[in-house]
Amino acid sequence: MIPRVHTAGSRTIGLLAYLYGPGKHEEHTDPHLVASFDGMSPDPGRDPNATLKDLQQLLDQPVQALPEHARPAKHVWHTSVRATADDRILSDEEWGEIARRVVAATGIDPGDGEPGCRWAAVRHADDHIHIIATLVCEDGSRPDDFRSGKRAQAECRLIEKELGLHQVAPGDGTAAQRPTSAERHKAERQGRKRTAREELRETVRRAVAGTHSEEEFFARLAAAGLLIRKRVAPSGDLLGYKVALPDDRNKDGEPVFYPGARLAPDLSLPRIRERWTVAAPSGQETESTTADAPLRAVPGPASARRAATTAAWQAVLVLDDGDDGVIAAHIAAAGEVLDALAKTSAAHTRKQLGDAAVAFERASRSHVRAVRGHDRALRQAARDLVHGGPALGRGEDGATTAMLIDMAFFLVTAAAHWHGKKQHAQQAEAARQAAEHLRAAYQAAASQPMAVLHQRGRLLPLAVQRRHVLLVRQALPELAGQILAEAGWPALAATLADAEAAGHDPTLLLAEATARRELDSAASVSDVLVWRLRRSAGLPADASAQPLPGATTAQASSQSRTSGRTQSRDDRRRGR
Repeated sequence: MIPRVHTAGSRTIGLLAYLYGPGKHEEHTDPHLVASFDGMSPDPGRDPNATLKDLQQLLDQPVQALPEHARPAKHVWHTSVRATADDRILSDEEWGEIARRVVAATGIDPGDGEPGCRWAAVRHADDHIHIIATLVCEDGSRPDDFRSGKRAQAECRLIEKELGLHQVAPGDGTAAQRPTSAERHKAERQGRKRTAREELRETVRRAVAGTHSEEEFFARLAAAGLLIRKRVAPSGDLLGYKVALPDDRNKDGEPVFYPGARLAPDLSLPRIRERWTVAAPSGQETESTTADAPLRAVPGPASARRAATTAAWQAVLVLDDGDDGVIAAHIAAAGEVLDALAKTSAAHTRKQLGDAAVAFERASRSHVRAVRGHDRALRQAARDLVHGGPALGRGEDGATTAMLIDMAFFLVTAAAHWHGKKQHAQQAEAARQAAEHLRAAYQAAASQPMAVLHQRGRLLPLAVQRRHVLLVRQALPELAGQILAEAGWPALAATLADAEAAGHDPTLLLAEATARRELDSAASVSDVLVWRLRRSAGLPADASAQPLPGATTAQASSQSRTSGRTQSRDDRRRGR
């Protein structure tokens, strides 16, 4: 249940005309009163003898009773209370009780013999009511409505529990502004799935991912097809920016521009600049902070994903033990990595990765101010992903995509844990939602490379298989039973064999890969260990072209044919 206290107004009759009218787009149905300060107020919606003027005069009586010079300039208090989409339809009686509780909690009409304001609650849709009040009490005093929005939020949390409704995580003022009802109806008329505000927010967020300068940022916005309007001071300094969709116009045919800060708090130009201007921490200078550094080579999609996986792993460790400001910076930069990954993803993972990035956007902001500079590795990873270009979703870049998604899942899960400890309810829930989308994206990305590794593991000589079973039992006695029973065990066996053939000690690799607690939320421990071992040992993520360690020539040939058939079927399924 979501209450929203609106800016105070000056015309009671004007707001009543809107509440009882058809709405801006004929969306109001059966407007009527569900509660009022005295329970007997005239209802212009149901009583043919009552008028808006009657209700307005009744509500305004305490205001008009004051001398003209003592009347508040803006005396109209207005709040809406909306149920969530998955709540049941409440009765008029239930909405009436909700209205009485909200005006009591906010100080508009506290009850218990205390002076209160006059108010009325109007319902003109199944899912919400509006409460209008005049901000002068019956005795001529002003109500104690300080921080009425937060008080309404707290009361709605109690109402949700008592009525068995969806329990909304309490807000903290760091969320992006919601689309207005007018924006939603406009999107519906135009056949858009999202409002212009939401489309612009996602486009700007993706444009800023990994950028190093204003020039690069605005170039990306222009390349994305947005209209840009810059706000420049007389001195020539750039103060801010606005963006618009080319086909989003007002009634006069002019583009509807949105300032960056109205899209999201961290998309204002000053907040974006913080990502570029903070010096690197001591001893961590990079090519972007040294004046005479050579130009950095642009990596390919697979190399960019490998580097991003390493940066994400390092960030997970920071989230375990870092200072709050440093952790907040890494979480914000993790959002840039997800945006860049979604922007460059293959078709079969694009939707889930896009949904993960959109969900995590809420988790990337809190009242803990990010200490920028420490997040350079993640921001560089986002930049490399963008410049590396789109991945085809197969071969080495497809397998490294699965590797990165797997690590991103643990980074996002670690962010959810941190937000949970800080009691950032909305951010923690957003991170958990992002993790579920990443889990689905991983299944799509990992199916082909894991199938190849599974087949390789099945073709290993029995002596090699038995040796690795014993190795896992000795190295990971607490996890061995679970790992050996998982469907992914053959893929892990193949990876252990590949690592051994490359000159690594599999026991040490396993110890390093399981040293952290991030395995707790893994759906498949063996899958996670496959990608961690292949990353740390520098093994190709796509093993289809690798010779099978210890296999006979016939087995290697069989494995090659099987891998080829798997890839061919995968390509046909994706229309390649």
